[in-house]
This record gives sequence, structure tokens and C-alpha cells, in this order.
Amino acid sequence: MKAFRPVLFFVLIAVGFVGGFGYGRWYGPRDDAGTATSKPKGYHCPMHPSYHSNKAGDCPICGMKLVPDLDSAHPAGAEAQKTIYENDPATMPMGTIHISPEKQQVIGVKFGEVTSGAGAHSFRSVGKVTMDETRFSKVQTRVEGWIDKVYVDFTGKFVEEGQPLLTLYSPEMLASQQEYLLAIRSREIMKGSPLAGSQQQSESLLAAARKRLELFSLSEAQIEEITRTRKPLTNITIYSPISGYIMMRNAFPKQRITPETELYTVVDLSKVWIMADVFENEAPMIRIGMPARVSLSYGSGRTINGRVSYIQPEVDATTRTLKVRIEAANPNMTLKPDMFVDVEFSVSMSARMTVPAEAVLDTGLKKTVFVDRGNGYLEPRQIETGERIGDRIEVLNGLTLAERIVVSGNFLIDSESQLKSSAAGMAGHQHGGSSSAAAPATPAPPAAEHKHD
Repeated sequence: MKAFRPVLFFVLIAVGFVGGFGYGRWYGPRDDAGTATSKPKGYHCPMHPSYHSNKAGDCPICGMKLVPDLDSAHPAGAEAQKTIYENDPATMPMGTIHISPEKQQVIGVKFGEVTSGAGAHSFRSVGKVTMDETRFSKVQTRVEGWIDKVYVDFTGKFVEEGQPLLTLYSPEMLASQQEYLLAIRSREIMKGSPLAGSQQQSESLLAAARKRLELFSLSEAQIEEITRTRKPLTNITIYSPISGYIMMRNAFPKQRITPETELYTVVDLSKVWIMADVFENEAPMIRIGMPARVSLSYGSGRTINGRVSYIQPEVDATTRTLKVRIEAANPNMTLKPDMFVDVEFSVSMSARMTVPAEAVLDTGLKKTVFVDRGNGYLEPRQIETGERIGDRIEVLNGLTLAERIVVSGNFLIDSESQLKSSAAGMAGHQHGGSSSAAAPATPAPPAAEHKHD
């Protein structure tokens, strides 16, 4: 009876093996041809056994090829380890860090969103009021002489067009008037002359004398007065050519003057120029003819509308700004030369994807934002930026709409991310060295090749 027990034991083992094989043969997974097959339930990383995926590929942590989850691939105790799936934090890009909500509140982390929209972009600059160079007029004479009387005797006085400025005595002008009067008498004498052509010559002489007085800047009314009274004007009156303010005066009684002497400078300030300094990054938005709004730091925020009339072709080497000229009306002399004003430009923009400017960390070589991946995980993302639009920056590549990004506390988060990236890089280098040194595994010989003694 005792000898029968070992035989029964081995018989039961054989029956169990055959039964298990038959069950797997008939009820196990099959391929397209109907043949039973044993597909792996998943894949894992041989360097990071805790990483698990449902499909073949590369490990996102170290880059090694994933291997099938076979029984021999899992060491003892591997089931006790926490499995990591593709959407878990372990699969996030290098540099991703975890900061709990409590710690975020302590370091002052704030979030914003990637948005897109069209509208008007406004930016401001500082401008300086100057005189319109097309509204200058200098008062000079075309003859030598001496000033007799001065009617406008101080700088800054407002004068109307045609208002007397001074009187001038000029021997040259007096002689020209005498010639004109002689030409008039000569024409009257030659009216009844029988000589052929004498009348025509007298008319030519009179026209030449009159033209000389006109070239000496005598007005039509003054010439008519000389013709009517038949007496020369001893003192010639000089009148203002335009309405405006006396910005320069060099006329004094008894002063001798020449044609080169600038007696007055009259400026019309009903319209002025404003030279605005626009920074280089905003200069491409400026166009000739675009509107601009000029405001003063006083006067209850009063604004004046202007228009860009000229853009200088070079950037100021000291301030690194571009000079933009704006023409604006000047009612009630609100804008005075050399006054500083605020200039606001408004530019229509097409729909663009933007983020808050404070969300971008610009090192000069790269631009980084931190994207909220949920559950306190923050991922560093390299982006490409375009123009700055007010307090936002255009994003060309690297983000998608409605993503949640960090807008405050970036520097502390970036320091933590760089430390983690450095540590992970060192670990990845060590793993790569060991894997490259390892020799490829030699497959075991088939069971049919084993020899039994």
C-alpha cells in the first residue's frame, strides 16, 4: 500500500498537467488562423520595471525599448511595486515638478490661460511739442536802410496778417520811387508826341520802374498811394506776412539793417508737430496716416486727436527709439512748443494666440512657460513668441488654446525644475552607460537539442 502512494501521486500530477494544457489549447487566445497564442498582457521597461504600458515602444524615462510582461520578466516582489501608466507623472517631460496647492499658495503661484482674439492693440509713448516748420515766416527787407519806428517791440506777441511791424527809411528805396514818378511824368508828356514809338517807350519805362518797386516788396496799396499823391514815401512800413506769434525779434529803433538782417520770426501755432519716441519693438506697427491721441498730464485729462505724418528713417543711437511726427490742431494754444505730452497709438490686430507677458521666462536663448498638468504638476514648455501686445505676448508655437499656465512665481518654479532636470540627466547618463556595456542576451537552445543520457 505504501508503494502504491508515490505512483498515485505522480499520476495525479500528470492528469493535472494534461488537463491544464488542454484547457489552454481549447479556451486560450487564438490568432487569425485559429491557433492558440500567448500574447503578452503588457510591456515594461527593463531599467524601470515600475513603468508599464499597453503597447510596445520606448520608455519615456530612459528611452530604452519596452519588453513584454512575461513571468520571467517580473522579479519577485515586482507586483508589490506601484505600476506607472502613460498618463501618470512619470511619463511627463523632464523637468516637470510637483508643488502641492498649499506650497503654491505660500510662494504666490498664480495661473492664467492661453487665449486668442482680435482687437485693437494700444501702446503709449512720450512726445515733445515742436513748431510746424511749414508755418514759419521770417521778416527781412530787400534794401539797406535804417529803422525809424518799431510797432512790435517784444518777443511772444501775437500779430495778425498785414499788421505793421516797423517803418524803414531807405535811400535806395526813395530813389526808386523818384524814378517811378519820373516815368509817370514822361508818359504824360509823350502822349501827344508825333514821334513814332515814343509812347510805347514811355510805357515800357513806367512798367520797369513799377516792377522795381514791387521787387523791393512794396505792396500794391503803397504803389497806388505813390501814384495818386505823386510823392515818394520817405518811411516804408513793413507788415507781418502771416498771423502768428513773434518767436524772434531783431528790430530796434535807429538800427541800420541790410537784406541779410532777420528782423522777426513769426510762427503760426494753430497747428503743431509732436515728435514721439517709439521703441524698436513697436516701430513696425506705426503707419503714416494712422491716428494718435495726445493727452496732457494736466487739464483734467484733456485729449487732442492727431495723425502720423512722417516716420524718420533712422533710430536714435542714444535712446534706441524711432522718431514719429504727429500733426495735431492746437485749439486755444493748449500745446506749447517744448512741452512734453503722452501719445497713445491704437493698432488693429488680427486674431492671435497670446499669454500674459509675466508668464514667459526669457533667458535670451530660450523662452519658457510652465503648464499646469493637474494635481500640482507643472511642466516646463519651450515656446516661440512673436510681437508684444500691451501686457501680453503673442505665441507662435509651443502652446494650445485654453491651456492653464503659471503667471506668477515662475522664477522659484524654474529653479526647482532645473535642479530636477540636472539630477535626472545624470541618472539617465548612468543608465545609458550600463545598458550600452551590457552584452546582448544569448537565446537558450531549443528543447529538442538537449541530449539525455
